[in-house]
Amino acid sequence: MVKPMYIEKTDNMTGLFAEPPVLTDGALALRPLTRSDTDDLRKLTQQDAVYRYLPTFLFEKKYDAGDVIPRLYSEGLKDSLILGIFKEERFCGLAEIYGYRAPINKASVGYRLLQEEWGKGIATRALGLMIRELLTHRGIEIITASTMVENRASAHVLEKNGFTLVSHAICEDWGHAAPTPADKWIR
Repeated sequence: MVKPMYIEKTDNMTGLFAEPPVLTDGALALRPLTRSDTDDLRKLTQQDAVYRYLPTFLFEKKYDAGDVIPRLYSEGLKDSLILGIFKEERFCGLAEIYGYRAPINKASVGYRLLQEEWGKGIATRALGLMIRELLTHRGIEIITASTMVENRASAHVLEKNGFTLVSHAICEDWGHAAPTPADKWIR
């Protein structure tokens, strides 16, 4: 008798992604970052307006941009999958899938865009690509997201992608001096 092979589902992101995928809709692509993307990543992490409504402890802010990319798909993949967002080969920002919970088929999503890419529909499309991948190809049934209460632009992106607000102004530790009022979303 041959025993079936089972891949153990773990809460580690490698239980969801054996290797980082490339997701595309034709014009927009989410793909793993390479060393050639270092200058673009550095530009993103230096834009204070981009990180104003985000946690202070994001992976790309832990190291210098030159050190982040080599660590993303080894050390970083334990907690989250970070992919570059590219439109016609132009770097636009980062897409992230994190908070994977194997027993309940749940994951969370987020993104950050260069300030000059705001308002162009890129966030909506990138989020749509992550949702499609998680629901269609990864067996995820619950997708969540969090936004600071003040971040109405991201709330609008979530609403356009079918998310529903489930908790408003819940104080959390996002690494700022005081607890951060955050909204919780589910799809």
